[in-house]
Amino acid sequence: MATNSYQNLDVWKKSVDLTVSVYELVKQLPKYEQFALIDLMRRATVSIPSNIAEGQKRYSNKDTINFCGIALGSLAELETQLFIVSKVHHIDTKIILDECK
Repeated sequence: MATNSYQNLDVWKKSVDLTVSVYELVKQLPKYEQFALIDLMRRATVSIPSNIAEGQKRYSNKDTINFCGIALGSLAELETQLFIVSKVHHIDTKIILDECK
């Protein structure tokens, strides 16, 4: 890859910012969601920058592409969870959903 560190990748930086936004959002959810939506959302959002970083540190482009695909899957999972939060808990998730794009 052209960069020496995943930390220099804009996509990694944006995904870390997204993770911080999601962590702030889940603080607004009721406690009974702790082991449901909150846990799922935290796992999905942390998975995005983690897989980007792991893929960038792999030895082949094939591995890098595979891990980026996993990150995209986690992003789709998070988007779905944000839609659910919006509908069930009537919390505006538009700003975070826009960060997903």
